Amino acid sequence: MPAILRRRKLISIKPERKNAVTYRKEEVQAEVMTPPPAADQQKIPGSTVVCPACKREVNKAEVEKNKYVCYECGSYFRVRTKNRIRMVADAGTFEPWFEYLESENPLDFPEYTQKVEAAREKTGLHEAVTIGRCKIYGEETVLGICDARFLMSSMGHVVGEKIALGVERATDLKLPVILFCCSGGARMQEGIISLMQMAKTSAALKRHSDAGLLYVPVLTDPTTGGVTASFAMLGDIILAEPGALIGFAGPRVIEQTIGQKLPEGFQRAEFQLEHGFVDAIVERKNLKITLNRILKMHHSREGFADFDPLRMDDNYEPTELMRERAARAKGLTPWEKVKAARKVDRPSATDYMENIFDEFMEFHGDRYFRDDPAIVGGVAYLDGQPVTVIGIQKGKDFKDCMKHNYGMPSPEGYRKAIRLMKQAEKFGRPVITFVNTAGAYCGMEAEERGQGEAIARNLYEMSALKVPVLCIMIGEGGSGGALALAVGNEVWMMENATYCVLSPEGFASILWKDGKRAKEASEIMKITAMDLKSLGVIEQIIPEYGVADAKACESISRYLKGNIKKFLEKQNGRTGEQFASERYARFRKF
Repeated sequence: MPAILRRRKLISIKPERKNAVTYRKEEVQAEVMTPPPAADQQKIPGSTVVCPACKREVNKAEVEKNKYVCYECGSYFRVRTKNRIRMVADAGTFEPWFEYLESENPLDFPEYTQKVEAAREKTGLHEAVTIGRCKIYGEETVLGICDARFLMSSMGHVVGEKIALGVERATDLKLPVILFCCSGGARMQEGIISLMQMAKTSAALKRHSDAGLLYVPVLTDPTTGGVTASFAMLGDIILAEPGALIGFAGPRVIEQTIGQKLPEGFQRAEFQLEHGFVDAIVERKNLKITLNRILKMHHSREGFADFDPLRMDDNYEPTELMRERAARAKGLTPWEKVKAARKVDRPSATDYMENIFDEFMEFHGDRYFRDDPAIVGGVAYLDGQPVTVIGIQKGKDFKDCMKHNYGMPSPEGYRKAIRLMKQAEKFGRPVITFVNTAGAYCGMEAEERGQGEAIARNLYEMSALKVPVLCIMIGEGGSGGALALAVGNEVWMMENATYCVLSPEGFASILWKDGKRAKEASEIMKITAMDLKSLGVIEQIIPEYGVADAKACESISRYLKGNIKKFLEKQNGRTGEQFASERYARFRKF
């Protein structure tokens, strides 16, 4: 019979972190719901704890109410297993598994057995990880929690075995897995046996993934060493708590190796987000609802048009004003369409995402180098049907354009996009892309990181995706940088958008050695929606009701939403092989 976890009295939260990331006080005060306690409350013996970051004495009860976040500086206390379960799992639903496993001393390391027993006695835990089954707002999942108080949550053979067994049972039960990671890495007292746990846990997760099941690691402070290099970084969606130390080698080891002081914030969660290794940083107060949303988004569904029947009568017609505008509008010349497609105030990818879809959850990073803000992607609902949505974002003003690199993706942007598409394929979600770019970024660093390979890889992988793919040209469609997100079963194009092998300026410069003949070039390149529909390059032209601007965005979005739903309804009953074959035939004809 599994051993029951020992009951113990609540003890004070001890200061265990010295390098927690702190935030400006004025920012924190806007977020913290609980006011600081009165001075007389702080004087009750045992009622206060010292924040490891700001070193202030804070009221223990108020810190607990604030989910173990310091109300003075915003830094995060480490969380014990039972408290993590209480904050994440529905009350009374957590059922621990594999508590019967006994620890051994594979190297006969002196006093190791005594250290394990002392850790058990001190923490009341069976081992550094607790794993079992629970519900999160009613959503069933397997939940694992690492506890740093148990030998720094190092990964010994029992830790690896519990995780592997938990993942295997989740695979058999067809359940998702959520692991709260926190570890100093391998357990040195177990030597090579500890190292083997990295391969064992990774292999179990591969089988779980191959079964089409969801895995979400949540990286907490600290997540380092062999845990980072195995199960912590293998998630479909990787979340992190603010300020968490996340890395392979510890900061002290790196500083000793390179003989330099590391910059502030190095290896913290925010650093990992910027460098493309986590999908999102989630505040502790929002973790439970975020996990619930992710679990719901990954329910198994039949078909690609599981729409809310209550939305069947939604109106997708343009407003009266837009109908009047469309009636008065004059057709634009190709050069005028080039200028219209480039306008800064033209609705962007995120504008259409916000108007068409519900509950968009953005995911970040290519898992290799960086998160490219030129490409925005994630999962959303289309009237109840989960879809993967990816868009190239140009920006709304000078500052915003700078942030998004004027919509010119780098290699890591394309790699992020294909990562999200492959994720969509795994979970059977349709893919919808919004394309608006003058072209892929041509900087030196883009070449160093393999711009050509990244674009080629997208074309290669998109051609064989076993889910329906719809691509919508909403502005400029510049060369291979646009095509890298436009290998769809259907490609639609807005009325005044453009799509071309090269910009008219570049075309004129190459063929006529005169970039000033761009207007003339635009007239012979066949870059407009009408031209491309006649050539069979696109399937549908999206009306702009005059010209796409903020006033027209709602009506354009209505039109798109209604037609996207019709597109997805046509895909029901078709197989993944059919989608891939159709896409192959579509491009094979050119």
